[in-house]
Amino acid sequence: MTRILLVVVALALVQLAGAQVTVVRAGRLIDPDSGTVLTNQVIMIKDGKIQAVGRELALPANATVIDLSDKTVLPGLIDCHTHVADGQGDGEPFNVLRKTAPQIALESVPNARAMLLSGFTTVRDVGTYRALNDIALRDAIGRGDVIGPRMFVAGAYITITGGAGAMTGQAPDIQLPWDLRYGEANSPWEVRQKVRLLAHDGVDLIKMLSTGAVLTHGSNPMSIEFTEEELQAAVDEARHFGLRVAVHAHAAQGIRNAILAGAASIEHAEMLDDEIIAIAKQHGTYLDMDIYDEECIQAGAKTGQTPADFLQHDADLGRIQRENFGKAVRAGVKMAFGTDAGVCAYGTSGKQFAFMVKYGMTPMQAIQAATSNAADLLGHANEMGSIKVGKYADLIAVSGDPLKDVSLLERVEFVMKDGKVYKSAGAAVCAQ
Repeated sequence: MTRILLVVVALALVQLAGAQVTVVRAGRLIDPDSGTVLTNQVIMIKDGKIQAVGRELALPANATVIDLSDKTVLPGLIDCHTHVADGQGDGEPFNVLRKTAPQIALESVPNARAMLLSGFTTVRDVGTYRALNDIALRDAIGRGDVIGPRMFVAGAYITITGGAGAMTGQAPDIQLPWDLRYGEANSPWEVRQKVRLLAHDGVDLIKMLSTGAVLTHGSNPMSIEFTEEELQAAVDEARHFGLRVAVHAHAAQGIRNAILAGAASIEHAEMLDDEIIAIAKQHGTYLDMDIYDEECIQAGAKTGQTPADFLQHDADLGRIQRENFGKAVRAGVKMAFGTDAGVCAYGTSGKQFAFMVKYGMTPMQAIQAATSNAADLLGHANEMGSIKVGKYADLIAVSGDPLKDVSLLERVEFVMKDGKVYKSAGAAVCAQ
């Protein structure tokens, strides 16, 4: 086995010879796949991909060397529940009607930049009121027009009439534009039609809402909206297009319905009980629990930014969610990292790591939730989530040891995405 590995590395080095190569020296390298830490590693990068990783590698001539020998290097972080394409949020969804779709799209450009520079090289954007804005932002980032994380987008919410993902609060005789009612569906066949439409428009996943919501006017987080039959229709139809379904659910029955329907992940998932936790584990369903954003909702209450009815919806849910987060962790349910970015300021998602540790995870588990687990949920574990040969060259670095103080991930000092450095405070860069 050792001989085979040496041959593979040697072949990789031959291919690198004469090519433009970047070499990163990592003092400590966290491998979330194995849950271990490697020391004094050399990472070779070419064409945005990792070509070789090892302790004693010969460096190609003319390689650019980035010295992170005094830092801890991790895979780029992944936030699986964001709303980057929602523009400048102010806590009041109805204000979307005060802006054009182009305004909101352009306001979203700084959001994407803030997420990337905070260490999140990939996000799963799970819905926007202005349909398809997220597709436009994803593609602009992909072309290099703007700076931001790699985006996996839902295009629009699939929601019942007046439901958790609908624009609500306007007078009954006001007709909303097409992009604010794009995902409305009220039967299994209407759900299938919306999935087909979104797939045609180029989304990466489907987002549905199984229960009412906290941050929607006229909603009730404990109400059941889509039925299990409608959720099953979405999962089945999405599967035909190679898409997975993320389901927003607060109430216990809504969570249960979504798991049994085959959802890939349950978003928020406050009202868990022992039976639901067992079912989630049995089905291999990911829980994506945004346990930090309660801080921002309550901070908004003090400044008057959070609407009063949202605070009523939110009453006691934050405490319940955090308690049940710990239960799910102890039970061994699959957990991904998701923050509902946009509720809190973009670029602050790293603050959730400390809360995940406070409420039951080890630092390594919290890091795995935002790397290898998140990549698995996205269906792209072969491309991201760890620093391995053939994967995207997405790297971050911090000073100190995040396995001892996970809050260090709130202060990421180095960010590389696709082999390109976007942030390099304290990193020495030289030509070999």
